[in-house]
Amino acid sequence: MPSPAPALAPADVADVTATDSALRRFLHGLPGVDAVGLEGRAATLATRSIKTTAKAFAIDLAISMIDLTTLEGADTPGKVRSLCAKGVSPDPTDRTVPSVAAICVYSDLAGVAAEAVRGTGVQVASVATAFPAGRAARSVKLADTAEAVAAGATEIDMVIDRGAFLAGRYLEVFDEIRAVREACGDAHLKVILENGELATYDNIRRASWLAMLAGAHFIKTSTGKVAVNATPANTLLMLEAVRDFRDATGRQVGVKPAGGIRTAKDALRYLVLVNETAGDDWLAPAWFRFGASSLLNDLLMQRQKLTTGVYSGPDYVTVD
Repeated sequence: MPSPAPALAPADVADVTATDSALRRFLHGLPGVDAVGLEGRAATLATRSIKTTAKAFAIDLAISMIDLTTLEGADTPGKVRSLCAKGVSPDPTDRTVPSVAAICVYSDLAGVAAEAVRGTGVQVASVATAFPAGRAARSVKLADTAEAVAAGATEIDMVIDRGAFLAGRYLEVFDEIRAVREACGDAHLKVILENGELATYDNIRRASWLAMLAGAHFIKTSTGKVAVNATPANTLLMLEAVRDFRDATGRQVGVKPAGGIRTAKDALRYLVLVNETAGDDWLAPAWFRFGASSLLNDLLMQRQKLTTGVYSGPDYVTVD
């Protein structure tokens, strides 16, 4: 296993992000990723099973970690209100089912979601910064962020400029994340790396550290809009990064895999990854989320089967 990055005091963070050359030197000095070892460990952990009482607890935990998402061009206020109602009370026949962590929508619908979940404890996550491509002027991205927060978003999911990152303009990406973090005010910032476009595991590790150094509250795998989104291997790598970042700086950062996580079995495998890699400090909605639209339905069906012994099938839950 590679050595973690060296410990960083606040002054050290300022030093490594002071210039483009210093930041490049730090990021390229991070331990290289053993792709075979990473994928092998992810595959091994995927074989772990969770049974009976532990499984019931894990299903409820997974439900409470969902950012219930709709990010389609055909989204309407009515669809968002319906999604919010489902997120607040996933199973109206069983009030013991926990609410989801957040409702994730486009910024123009953040106000609708905020009104619908007011007083429930469910957060409103808005994608921003020219999601999903991130191809816009910084002023546009900051305005998009500020408008979402003003409308009631309590969390912002931003996309990094992958073109700048892949061209090696690390300080430019760092400065943009810092600017968006400032525009968030009290809202939490999730930084989407779009792992499928970063090409290598080394790049994913560097982008993870870059986002965390810039002040991200969460790092997120993907937009869900490209061919490769969350995978056990790239999520495992990000979990290693947040673990090592806390060891180095004392600051804890969350992880959000998004895209392609559709079944309860998938979700429980990711919870095993969290527990075995970062530790149980991350087994809470404050530190781990699932970005998903259909995952909740399967979790509800599996929960009902555990509770009653009967599997009711897909008609048991609403189709969003």
